[in-house]
Amino acid sequence: MKVSRAWVWSTVVLASLARGQEPFSPVRPVVEIEEEVYDFEPANNGAGPTWCFGAPILVRSGEILFASGLETLPDFQPLHNVRWMLFRRDAEGWALQQVDPVGRTREPCPLVILPSGRLIMSTNPTLVTDPERRAGPARPEMLLFDADDPQAAPQTLLPEWEGEPSFTEHTYRLFGADPEHGEVILLNNVGYSHKEWALLQRDGTWATGRLMNVASRPGDIHAYRPGYHLHRFNYGSVVLRDRAAFVSGCVSYANWDRADEEKLQAILDGQTARNRLGSLANRRRMMFAWTPDITTTPFSSWLEVGSTMDTGGWLFPGDLWVAPDNTAHLVWYEGPLDSRLRDQHFPDIRLTHAIRHAMVRDGRVVQRTTLMEGGEGQGSELPQSIHPRFQITPDQRLFVWFYVGGRDAEGAAVSENRILELLADGTSGTPIVVPLEHPLRVAFTATPRGGSPPSNTLDLFGIRAGGPATTLTYARVRLETVPDAPHGD
Repeated sequence: MKVSRAWVWSTVVLASLARGQEPFSPVRPVVEIEEEVYDFEPANNGAGPTWCFGAPILVRSGEILFASGLETLPDFQPLHNVRWMLFRRDAEGWALQQVDPVGRTREPCPLVILPSGRLIMSTNPTLVTDPERRAGPARPEMLLFDADDPQAAPQTLLPEWEGEPSFTEHTYRLFGADPEHGEVILLNNVGYSHKEWALLQRDGTWATGRLMNVASRPGDIHAYRPGYHLHRFNYGSVVLRDRAAFVSGCVSYANWDRADEEKLQAILDGQTARNRLGSLANRRRMMFAWTPDITTTPFSSWLEVGSTMDTGGWLFPGDLWVAPDNTAHLVWYEGPLDSRLRDQHFPDIRLTHAIRHAMVRDGRVVQRTTLMEGGEGQGSELPQSIHPRFQITPDQRLFVWFYVGGRDAEGAAVSENRILELLADGTSGTPIVVPLEHPLRVAFTATPRGGSPPSNTLDLFGIRAGGPATTLTYARVRLETVPDAPHGD
């Protein structure tokens, strides 16, 4: 894959000229800041500072940034052994504002922001008082901070659920905001059956309901609950717009096209049913659901937008954006089948890594594209970030950010971030290197899903490639337009 080291006049732009569309100006990523924010002591509870994946932990308000962090509590045993931290960045850098004074939780606490200065954090404090008890009930809350005075004690907001849902420390939560209408939505896991959702409405009241998990198809084998017929959708995102809600997530299975239950039994003969299925479990379907008005209309049936059921590989959600015409854009990562399993049982399957993109309009997938692919038969540069992210600019340009590892055509090691632009018809431009000194392997952005405005500034908050997995860092990149660039590299 040919990559420009400065700026490009995308081949997509030339194609758009041929179609008579307005061409886009090329961009030059200009790195302005790279810095460490805080260090995290591993909590060994199955989560970590980036474990909320699709729910934002970084928001922007003007020139001010807020980030949510985690602190491990050494006097407590997993699972409820961390507490939230709130950071603020201004022209003088990052500063810790406050920490949870009383609560304990397991997972990161996502953030959204509204133009009125309301900074809202989703928390899930445990209700377990016995310090020796590992798991148990929890209570989803929203904490309302004043963005102008983030050191002031927040107001606690409690969703008004229907009945008494059995919430625990495992939330697999989705969190999003509609800044134009001043509303916030939370989806929180309940067992293997569904997610409860709560909409904090503009008048301060609540609407609540549920979104059922993905139903099994004939031949499906539940990854972790043999015989169960609903599969959790996890790690996705939610977009809220004037009470229309759009949801993504991935679903795990033990089986795939060439490995039904009989084949799995042959591969892992002698193990218990749960171990046998769990050993081969992986996230294999990328799913999408929506409703035009969450307060009046049930969610649609689940729509499959991507799958690795044909190769036995796995996938992971990256990002979700809904264009002004209500076309939903989804981007995700796809990884290979375990090499040992391939070598022993499926030698004809190629092991590849890819970033995929799909567009959903009017209830159907209208386009699927591969943005980058590497591995056997596809080259040695590998898209290795399982979290590709969208960046939307004020003029509605759509870029995808991702991390690339592996080796180039000359055999030199590659470790870099890239962006590429997507046009309205789903075609993509040429990747551009983001010249960071320390590329990020995993990163959250200040996304409009979380109430941050579209921006020409790419904010990245996450973990550096090759750096400590326990150090959270920040990078700021300006996407500078080059209006008079020549036609070509």
